[in-house]
Amino acid sequence: MLGDKIQSLRKRKGLSITRLSIITGVSKSYISYIERNKQKNPSLVILLKLSKALEIDLQELVYYMEEKGEKKTIPDKIGNIV
Repeated sequence: MLGDKIQSLRKRKGLSITRLSIITGVSKSYISYIERNKQKNPSLVILLKLSKALEIDLQELVYYMEEKGEKKTIPDKIGNIV
């Protein structure tokens, strides 16, 4: 699931949820919800912030969600929002 992927990437970078929250401007509780898979469909804006902080392409996170069936509609041109 997406939350597991984000948590794995965060830990690999040696970041706490608090530090990731400071870097991204996303609340600690929201990041925690994502990582615990309680929030399964975060907005593309949130995914963009997380992807930049975790140094991963936004497309990789979105395609990961799509492969896992977690997001039903994905814009064809994600690059337009970046």
